[in-house]
Amino acid sequence: MTIAHLRTYTINKGMMDSWLSSFDKLIPLMSEHGITVESAWVNAEGTQFIWIRSYGDAVENIEKAEAGFYGSEYWVANVDDIRSHIAHREIVQIESI
Repeated sequence: MTIAHLRTYTINKGMMDSWLSSFDKLIPLMSEHGITVESAWVNAEGTQFIWIRSYGDAVENIEKAEAGFYGSEYWVANVDDIRSHIAHREIVQIESI
């Protein structure tokens, strides 16, 4: 079993390219903290960024991984810029079967 989040972000108009550039910088940082980006997509209209990030095989891993990631020096220094791209986000916890 794998524990994951299915995340859907509505990206502010005209900011998708900038978001994708910012997101690419976050992937290695997430990996350092036990978060794996499984896959990511942009909808046909270019307004939504949909992605899956996984945390291994236990729900308890989520809290530890997110604490490390959100407490990292890079995230703290860049959080306002990164979040300025996102108009709305929806997060659904999922488990593999």
